[in-house]
Amino acid sequence: MQRAWVEVDLDAVVHNATSIQRRSGKPLLPMVKADAYGMGAIEVCRALEPLDPWAFGIAALAEAAELRAAGIARRILVFTPLLPSDFPEARRLSVTPTLGTADAIRSWIDSGGGAWHLGVDTGMHRAGVEWWRVGELAALAAESPPEGAFTHFHSADTNDASLEEQQMRFRLSLEQLGARPRILHAENSPAVERQTPSPWDVVRPGVFLYGVGGGRGSRLDPAPVAHLRARVVEIHEVNGGESVSYGATWRAPGKRRVATLAIGYADGYRRLFSSLGQVILRGRRAPVVGRVTMDMTMIDVTGISCEVGDVATLLGRAGDDHLDINQMCDAVDLLPYELLVGLKLRAPRVYVRGGSIAAAE
Repeated sequence: MQRAWVEVDLDAVVHNATSIQRRSGKPLLPMVKADAYGMGAIEVCRALEPLDPWAFGIAALAEAAELRAAGIARRILVFTPLLPSDFPEARRLSVTPTLGTADAIRSWIDSGGGAWHLGVDTGMHRAGVEWWRVGELAALAAESPPEGAFTHFHSADTNDASLEEQQMRFRLSLEQLGARPRILHAENSPAVERQTPSPWDVVRPGVFLYGVGGGRGSRLDPAPVAHLRARVVEIHEVNGGESVSYGATWRAPGKRRVATLAIGYADGYRRLFSSLGQVILRGRRAPVVGRVTMDMTMIDVTGISCEVGDVATLLGRAGDDHLDINQMCDAVDLLPYELLVGLKLRAPRVYVRGGSIAAAE
């Protein structure tokens, strides 16, 4: 019997991907980096295969190796710049690199060449050639034409005109190449939510696939994917004035019934939820009390007829109630991305398809 686990709804992943595909009108390049944002890249890729994605996006060659070992044969792009010493491994794994400097492109060509995508920096200042300097790479691009070119929006989830400015810069950069690459891509999840149809060739959804949308006013509403659950392992009666957990930061305002859940920050339930989080237990909300510890979290279950062995939900759906990831993270000034990727720490993942358990890790 599991003490704590992450239930991953693969049908919800497919639903969210289909929503993005329909809205954009273009093929998908799903981002499955960071183990599909903590949801399990192998299982997510397999679930998305029937949608015929154009490629999968990763950040490290080790991620590609894991996918190839699992039999994922589809095109893979790596979006973090590689060192020239990584090029042989990239070729062995049939991974397409994204290159953004003259030295990197020259090294790629001289070491054997192959398909590559040009990264263009239109304002993120993280990786890629600055948009006004793309012309300096035109000769290299003519020698070994890039299969694709792309940029990345830094604030697509805000209405500050930056998305429009970056798209204009991207278009101007492409004019400097001389020949249009066959595949152009720029849009992440919030960009697809903001504009339709896509003006580019493929779209790169990321966090939306895993149940995180753009919030109020968004044109798409993702289905929740991650559901974090843990069991009650002990129940205590706490008298008024007595403290709970490290640092005695919470004291009972009167006689309270406190349950211990077998989950903590080593399982990805962040310490930020100390005395601020809520869980769903037997159809009711129960507040987290005291500090979340490495392995255990305490909740106030006064008035709730729970027992040892009962299952509490700390994220996601339980019956008719739902602990929304955006609301949870807003309450503690945490990015949903951070919460999702942290769920891989220790709690095993259980996969659900069609309402039933599909596989477990």
